[in-house]
This record gives sequence, C-alpha cells and structure tokens, in this order.
Amino acid sequence: MFHHLRQDIRAIIERDPAARNAWEVLTCYPGLHAIVAHRWAHWCWLHGMKWLGRFIGYLARIVTGIEIHPGAVIGRRVFIDHGFGVVIGETAVVGDDCTIYQGVTLGGTSLAAGHKRHPTLERGVIVGAGAQVLGAFTVGEYAKIGSNAVLLKPVPAGATAVGNPARVVVKEAPGEPGHPAVHAFAAYGVTPNGTDPLSKALHGLIAQSAAQEEQIARIVALLQERGVDCGAVTAAGADDAAHLNKLVD
Repeated sequence: MFHHLRQDIRAIIERDPAARNAWEVLTCYPGLHAIVAHRWAHWCWLHGMKWLGRFIGYLARIVTGIEIHPGAVIGRRVFIDHGFGVVIGETAVVGDDCTIYQGVTLGGTSLAAGHKRHPTLERGVIVGAGAQVLGAFTVGEYAKIGSNAVLLKPVPAGATAVGNPARVVVKEAPGEPGHPAVHAFAAYGVTPNGTDPLSKALHGLIAQSAAQEEQIARIVALLQERGVDCGAVTAAGADDAAHLNKLVD
C-alpha cells in the first residue's frame, strides 16, 4: 500500500512542475486522494462488499470532484491532474503511467450489464482536458488523446487522436516500428509554443483575404481605366478585411 503511494507521489512530482515536494502532493492533490480512495473501494468491490465500495467512491467524489467506479481497474503511477469532473466507468481499465486531465470521461455506449462497456487505456496514455473516450475499445500504449476530443474507436500505440469525432493525426514514424514519432501534443488545446489553433486559423483566413483583396484591386484598376465606377466593390472588400481583423483582436 505505502509502496504504491510512494510511487504515485514520485510520478506526480516528475510530471507536474508545480509539485514542489512530497508533502504538498500528499495533502493538496485531489487526483492522488481519488486514486487512494479507489484502491480501498476496489478492494471492497472485489471482496463482495459492493455497497461499501460504492459508498467509499461516493465520498471520494464529494471530496475530490472525481468519480471512479469501484469496479474500474486503475494501474500504478496513474496521475489525474487537477481532476475536477473526471468520470471513470465500471469496466474501464487504466494502465500504468497514464495521465488524465480534468473533465475527462471514460464512458460506455452500451447499457448491457455484465459486459465490458468502457475503454481500456494501455500503459502511458495521455488524455487531454475535456476529452470523452466512449466505448469498449483499446487505446494503445503511449497514445495521446487531444483536448476536447470525442473518441469512439481504437487508437494504435504511439498515435495521437484529436477532434470530434476524433481521428488519428500522428502515427508511428515510418520504418521505426514500436517507436512513436516525435510530435507536439497539447493537453489543453494549445501548442507548446503558445499558438492558439483558432487564432492560427483566423490568421490564415486573413492572409487569404489579403491575397484576394490584391486580386480585386488589380481588377478594379483595370475596370477604372475603362471608365467603370467600382467604388462599391472596393468598400465591400475593405469591410470584410476589417471584420476578420476584429475577430483576431
């Protein structure tokens, strides 16, 4: 019990730069408290004390904001970061060294009792904030699920899945089986260099608008040379560019 606790604390300190020491982690990290409570609840569940297991899980949810069904299987050194709003269903399996951020659901899409309904996360999987992983499938080792993704199908080992519905955008590097490709992953939906994807998309639209404006200006110049009044066309182009700039600001 205490050996596992020491492993959990060490893993949190390694993964969270905000964790200053073991005492702070032990007393102030709800993800750790939820994992410890789940171990008690899971033991009760396996030994026929199912109501007591559910009640321990209920108390842990009140204290931590994290709901883990006592029937779920949680591996070693699992880190639930921040954790508020995390829900892990009855038949879910979370492998060793996984990291789960706040607002994540490991849920089921079936109502058939007695069957596996929830996902399995293999070793080292990272699930970004707000992601919904729904169904009885497997997410391979060291795969990554992006922020706010809605995942409904398996993900191969070492891959990254993003979007709604989620799709695999990065797979293992060609010619290097078993070695995941190096890529950027953002648990909160922004890239490591601080670029917001929405802002990046809007800047792309502005660049495209500027190119179109140049083409329109050339056309307008040619028409004006032939005595055509093009004032309305020029004003409309300026209004569109101003609108896009306001969106980015």
